[in-house]
Formats: sequence, C-alpha cells, structure tokens
Amino acid sequence: MLTIESLADSLSEYLPHDQIAKVKRAYYYAEQAHDGQRRKSGEPYVTHPLAVSDILANIRMDCDGLAAALLHDVIEDTGIPREALSDQFGEQVALLVDGVSKLTHLEFNDQLEKQAHNFQKMAMAMADDIRVIMVKLADRLHNMRTLDAMPAHKKRRIAKETLDIYAPIANRLGMYNVRLALESLAFQAYYPMRANMLERAINKKYGQRQKAMEKLETYLQSELRSEYFEVEVSIREKHLYSIYKKMEKKRRSLEEIMDVVGVRIVTDKHDTCYRILGVIHTLFKPIEGRFKDYIAVPKSNGYQSLHTTVMGTNGLPMEVQIRTNEMDTVANNGIAAHWSYKASGQSIAANHDRATKWVKSLIEIQEKARNPMEFVDNVKSDLFPDEVYVFTPKGKIIELPSGATAVDFAYGVHTEVGNSCISCRVNRRLAPLSTQLESGQTVEIITAKTAQPNVAWLSFAITGKARTNIRHYLKGKQRENAISIGYRLLTRSLNAFKTTIEELTDEQINLVLKHYEIETFDDLLESIGKGRYVGYVVARELFPNYDEEELVTPKSFKVNGSEGMLISYAKCCSPIPGDPIVGFVQVEKGIVIHHEQCPNIQDHLQSPERFIRMTWGKEIEEELNVSLIVSYVNQRGAVADIAASISDTDFQVSDLKIIERGRISRLRLNVTISSRVGLADVMRRVKAVRCVDKVSRETVVSR
Repeated sequence: MLTIESLADSLSEYLPHDQIAKVKRAYYYAEQAHDGQRRKSGEPYVTHPLAVSDILANIRMDCDGLAAALLHDVIEDTGIPREALSDQFGEQVALLVDGVSKLTHLEFNDQLEKQAHNFQKMAMAMADDIRVIMVKLADRLHNMRTLDAMPAHKKRRIAKETLDIYAPIANRLGMYNVRLALESLAFQAYYPMRANMLERAINKKYGQRQKAMEKLETYLQSELRSEYFEVEVSIREKHLYSIYKKMEKKRRSLEEIMDVVGVRIVTDKHDTCYRILGVIHTLFKPIEGRFKDYIAVPKSNGYQSLHTTVMGTNGLPMEVQIRTNEMDTVANNGIAAHWSYKASGQSIAANHDRATKWVKSLIEIQEKARNPMEFVDNVKSDLFPDEVYVFTPKGKIIELPSGATAVDFAYGVHTEVGNSCISCRVNRRLAPLSTQLESGQTVEIITAKTAQPNVAWLSFAITGKARTNIRHYLKGKQRENAISIGYRLLTRSLNAFKTTIEELTDEQINLVLKHYEIETFDDLLESIGKGRYVGYVVARELFPNYDEEELVTPKSFKVNGSEGMLISYAKCCSPIPGDPIVGFVQVEKGIVIHHEQCPNIQDHLQSPERFIRMTWGKEIEEELNVSLIVSYVNQRGAVADIAASISDTDFQVSDLKIIERGRISRLRLNVTISSRVGLADVMRRVKAVRCVDKVSRETVVSR
C-alpha cells in the first residue's frame, strides 16, 4: 500500500532532505484538509492526491510540482483559500494549485461545449506553468485506474474525454508512458467488448510468440555486442489501442496488421545508432520505403529515434527503433524529462522549449478564436499530428501535420507571410496554395503587398495557426466591408430626406444609437451593412417628423464587384453585368443581387424596404458564372467539340453536365464571364459548332 513514507523513500533518490520534508508537510496539510472526505470507492480522499504524486515521482517531478499534486484538490474541495497555501508553501505552489483548480468542470447544457471550454482553460493554465498540465494528466491517470467505482454512463464519458483530449495532449508533450496508460485504460472502459475481443484474437494468433521473442532478443543482443556495441535490447508487442486504431484507420483485419511486434535498441551515442542500423540491415532484409530518421529531424513533440522495418525470421515485418539513453528518456517522458535531468543534454532542453513554443502557439490561437468550440476545432490538427517536414529556401525545417498545404506552410513561417501569400513554388515549380506538401520538399512562398486571405483557404488549410489567422483577418475585413456598405446604404436612404450622414447632429445619432441599443455609429453602420437593420428604417428613425410627401426617390446603388464578401450574387438566377438587377437585403449576408425577373424574390416584394434598386458600375472587377443550355445532335465527339469551341478563349468552363440523352441531347454548360458582350461571344462560338441545334441562357424565368 502506498504511504507518504514509501513516497518519501522513492523521492530520496533524487531530491534533497529539505525538499522531501516540504513534500511530506504538503501531504499532512492535505490529509487534514480532506479529513472525513471519501472517494466513490470508499477510500479516504487523501489516497488520490498521494497516488497522483507517486505518478509524478516516477517521472522525477520537482518539489513544488509534487507539493501542488498533493494539494491540487484543496482549494476546490475544502474551501481553503489560495492565500493560505501561499503563506504555507510559497507562491509557486499556490499558483500551480490554483491553475489545476481552474480546470474544474463547469456546467454546460452541451457536452461538446463543456469539453471545449475545459480544454481552452487547460491551454491557458499550461501557458502559466507547464507543470499544471502534468499534474492534471497524473490526476486523470489515477482517476482512470480507479474508474470502476463510477456509474457506467460516467465511465464512458470520462473515457471518451480521455481519448479525445488528455491522451492527445500527453502525446503532444511527448509523454509516451502516460499516453499509453491513458489510452489503454480508456479503450477498455469505452469499448470493453472490442478490447476484450481484440485481446483474445491477438492471444490466439500470437500467443505462442513469447519464446520466439525471447530467442530473438538474445540473438540481437549477442550479435550487437559481438560488434562491441553497448546496447539494451527489448522486444514488445504493440499495445491494444494502437493496433485497434491502425485497423480502424486503414480498414484492415487483424491478419493484415503484420508489425505487431516492435524491437527497441538503446545505446550510448548518436553515431552508434547509425552504425547499429547498418548491422540490423545486414542481419535482416529492410523493407523499402519504411525507414525514418527522427534523429536528424525530430518529431514536433521532441521524439528522436531511427525507425526501420525489416523482414523478420518468421517472414513477418518487424519494426526496429534505435535511440540513445537520453532519447529514450525523452521518448518515454517527453517534457517530464526536463525535470528528470535538470543538468541534462541539449535534446531534453530542446524538448522543453518545443513544448513551451507549442503552448504559446495555443495562446495565439485562443486570442483570435471567437469561442471555445472554434478554439478546439483549430487545435485538433496540432493534437493529432502525423508530421511532414519541409524546407524553406534557406534550409530551415518547418514541421507541419500530415495533409498540410502551402497556406499552412506560409503561416508556419510567419503570420504576415500567410496573410500576403498569392502563390508558391514547390521544388522550384509553381504550384497552387492548396497543394498538399510532402516531407523533403523545398517550399518558397510568393507574396504581394495587396494580397489578402481568401475565405476559400479555410477549405484546405488544416493547422490551427493558419485557420485562426484566416478567420481573424476575414472577421476584421468583413466588419470593414460591412461598415463601408452600411455607409453607402444609409447615405442612399438619407438622400430621400435631402441630407447626408455628415449633416446629422450628435443628438440625432445618440437618439438612434439608444433606440437600437448600439454603442457606436460604426456598429450601427456595420449592422446596416450586414442586413440586421434596413437603411431606410434607420433614416426614418433619424427624421421621425419628416413629411412623407417631400421624400425624394433614392438613387440606385451601383455595384462594381469590388465591395467584398457582403455583396453576393444569387445562384438561382446568376445575374451578370448588363442584366436588370435588384438587391435584397438579407440578415448577415448583406446585399444579395437577383435578376429583376427572378421568381424567387417575387414573394418578398411585399417588404419593399428590404429591396434596393441596383445598377452595374462602368468597370466590373468580378467574373460571374452563367449557365447555358445547349441542345445538340447526339453524335461521336459532340461534347468534346462543344467544350473545344471556347477552350481557346479567355472564358473558363467551370462545369459541363449532360441533363438529357437522346437523338437530340441537352447539356448544361457553366461558363465564367464578366459581361453580356462576353456571354454573346460564347453563345455565338457554341452555336457555330456543326452538331449544335440551339443555345439558350438558363435563367430562373425559364425554370
């Protein structure tokens, strides 16, 4: 049974006497504070913080971290104030306990929102002191070990949260042993039937492997030591959850998962790792394309090792990992290794810096996220990384998750580079920003001062930093556009009252702001631009006593295609420059432009205050889609001839679809154009194709 004395004995291996005394004092303080409290299992409550401290002692947590672990529930469960802990144990311990206490669950109606909010709080606490999350991970690990005392529905909820949040964080911080334990316990609790069936299947298929594994271990140890290498060889079976995830992700049966056994070789020096690799490739045939050098290019969580997959003596693939003692410590404990070896080598210090850098990136994402759900959505890719490593033109390595694109790379270099990128070169060849990157590529980002993020980037950007910055920029740009459009709409409405915005008095503005319960005039203009309030109605509020008979018909609203995201074109009628158009003010969408004859707006004409007379500006900067219906004689090569008729022009075919087959067939051709003149040219070219019988524009009037 674990006691404070047995904990103190294990601490004596690495802590001085005075620090052990402080840890013991924290235990007795917690014991008194939790007096009378019991866990669901019936044990005295203090056994929980004691067990949490023991978990942290195994990874050699420092004195303050251990004291905080013993006291982590005192503020939350006993009512003892933070100041009392500061007086007794110092400000560092009090800050840590307070940080862990702030991670207490809040009550939310929605479970996902609750989970997101808690993860957001966890990130904030990590930013203050990384030890906060280490205490929380140890707390969760002990709770998982004693989960049987909980009711079934709570077991599943806690297990799911562990798989979704806590295990990925442990992985991101490089704490392999903690992650492994969390995943195994959570898998058993959340999928008990699957876990038991898989375990039985593995035992049935590979149960007789133990002797073969021992024989292989002895053979490798002997061969390597005969080459005068100082090594420790261990052979293990992959843990249950990783086999399950591989089966699920790759949609394979257990029979198809061949590398169930892994060999780990730990040695003394970097260069010895590469020499051992040569011996392994001499003893066993390496499998092509299955070698990874994480020593030269470490994973984002600091993990370093050589990985190679070879064909074993039994004809099955076998993964071999080769690393130094220091790398093994980092691989098992991740950031916790920083406390294990205070005077340690560069890789352990670098791992701590890497984790701190990741936490700081979380803070940047959190500051720009609108809510906890968006925050969690943006960091998911950072929590589940399958890394690719790409190079800048100067040779700097940028780590990105698998599936990352050139846009993610641009934001990985710097936020301003991301915000101003227009294209890229991958291995010196021009490529679109949506290009998915592969390890080893050299990527150069091409920027322009006038460039700005595009909403379409969100469909292929996957890193939290990229998505957060794109959304943040677009949110600011949308407000800017909304204020500009709101200004134009209100100006247009005020023309009817023979006045302008500049002529409004402070008293008028304050009265209308009070009426709409809005703080600033810019906020009012933004609301008008986004369609929340109608310009004419706001103008009426500004001049409540104005004689209706004196109103002047407001001027039409000119559109030139450069207004931004709050002027859009209805897909139902696809208006193009030159068409008679009308604008419908729609909440949160701004102005949606329709063809004047569009039947979809006829029903809304009963609320004319939301309609605006629109005209096209002289210079249209935007290209728009228009659909053509082409009737043609169905003969060999007809569709290719129709498409070729406009392939040598500046017009772009965005879609081509056959909608009716027969002797006379019909197809829908979507073309991007900028004017009615361009449309006439396209229709003339298509009509000139010999097999074409008729070309007409598909409009809502004909639907």
